[in-house]
Amino acid sequence: MKHTKRLLTLMILLTLLLGACANTEDTPIRFPEPISSEFSTEIPDNELSTESQESQPSTESQDSEPSTETQESTPELTPSPTPETQQPIPADSTLVSHLPNVVNAGSTFTGLSALEPKDFVVTDPANARNLSTEKFSHAYGAAKDGAPHQISVDNQKRFDKYGTGALAWDNRTEEKVLYLTFDCGYEYENLTSVILDTLKEKNAPAAFFCTLDYLEAAPDITARMINEGHIVANHSTTHPSDSSLLTREKLAWELLGVDNYLRVNFGYDQCRYFRFPTGTYSENALELVYSLGYKSIFWSLAHADWDPNNQPGVEKSFQTVTNRLHPGAVILLHATSPDNAAILGRLIDHARAEGYEFRSLDDYPWDV
Repeated sequence: MKHTKRLLTLMILLTLLLGACANTEDTPIRFPEPISSEFSTEIPDNELSTESQESQPSTESQDSEPSTETQESTPELTPSPTPETQQPIPADSTLVSHLPNVVNAGSTFTGLSALEPKDFVVTDPANARNLSTEKFSHAYGAAKDGAPHQISVDNQKRFDKYGTGALAWDNRTEEKVLYLTFDCGYEYENLTSVILDTLKEKNAPAAFFCTLDYLEAAPDITARMINEGHIVANHSTTHPSDSSLLTREKLAWELLGVDNYLRVNFGYDQCRYFRFPTGTYSENALELVYSLGYKSIFWSLAHADWDPNNQPGVEKSFQTVTNRLHPGAVILLHATSPDNAAILGRLIDHARAEGYEFRSLDDYPWDV
């Protein structure tokens, strides 16, 4: 264990040095980005370790000190308050690592102090408890008359039964509350900046579920989300099309890639919500996400907004979304939608006029 800690420290310093030198050829190990269910479920050997692997001595020097040049080009990292690597790995558990690419010469895009990357301890990696791996594809039904569709009601009942912190609809709050959430897989015509302008003007909170691709491609917009008080949430490293097929280690790796990139390059340690790509999941997957300290966020209101080149039209989009409003709605909007950017201000005003209040996911009564 001692050797592994030192080796991990050297690996982090080497990664930071390469990033600080702006060597664009050096990128972290990543999986291909699948668009079908036929994708790799393996993790590189250097990002997966068990207790037995930890006991193997490293062939690298453990006592060499970094050079002065290395120290000068390495950003100051704030240690994680409770880094998983400081604790012994429990029996029947696996340690998953995902070292992020360090960019911007080691400075964070937010101006916050950079944080050390962390590891995830994956319990029961072989699913010896036989948690169900049955695939669910999230559906929500079109709400009407100010009430959630029965599909959303049944979804939340199932999630509450699992006890894994999953949310599709707020059935606990008596007030007429709404939760704005946006999926961010890529940036389109700077629409996310327009959305942020509107949220700032209307003083409305939101959560942005970002893929690793998005964080890498739009760091300034991501930093603005953080600095303006919104939630930046996790939408996975490679956006797998069917998370129910992933091993517990691979799913943890998917979350950790985004988590660590935010820690190192944005100084952001509040990434605690996850949205399953394409809405596919299983009970086993939900439990794994929860065991890593995350809540899984689904939705009870959405519309056909995901294709920027095939939009319903501004007025139709406005009518569809406002007609489906209901107390406790978790609203899913895609930040790539021109219609969404156009209607957002009117939507917020309309909802407030109807007695609704926009709240942050952090305000949801998770402990009730």
